[in-house]
Amino acid sequence: MRGYFGIGVEQISKGGNVGNLMRSAHSFGANFFFAIQPAFDLKDIHAADTSGSFDHMPYHQYDDPQDLALPEGCQLVGIELIRDSIELPSFKHPLRAAYVLGPEMGSLSPELQEKCDHIIHIPMKFCVNVSIAGALVMYDRLISMKRFPPRPVKAGGPTEDVANHTFGHRRKIRKKESP
Repeated sequence: MRGYFGIGVEQISKGGNVGNLMRSAHSFGANFFFAIQPAFDLKDIHAADTSGSFDHMPYHQYDDPQDLALPEGCQLVGIELIRDSIELPSFKHPLRAAYVLGPEMGSLSPELQEKCDHIIHIPMKFCVNVSIAGALVMYDRLISMKRFPPRPVKAGGPTEDVANHTFGHRRKIRKKESP
């Protein structure tokens, strides 16, 4: 899969949620994880992070939303249920993205929402656990950006293989004609 992504949290307070989210991020191939104003020391989450994510992807911590530093060209995508947010199934994921979720019993801060290039939401009746929401977004990124066999018309598994990738048409280079 092309591009890269990271995922992070703002003002998170429950170690189990962070550990589960980091484990999912590691499993989905996240390139980095970050936290903004965490309410506890994230290094204490090892019980929930059974894959040892801290050993496999960079971790960045920021004291304030304004301190958040992302790689050049990386778009910040907030995951929040607000009026003008984009429904996840209708969202085209950026090639270079950082996804951010708010605290368990709250929302992304207005300062962080201002920094977001996009704000998306999962179309559900009510909010779900932070680690579940993050896993759903990462799964959607995977299925929308990686090549898989087409879904069959009837229930069950694929009936065709993934089509071979073509690298576009080759330009025909014309040679200059001699006078």
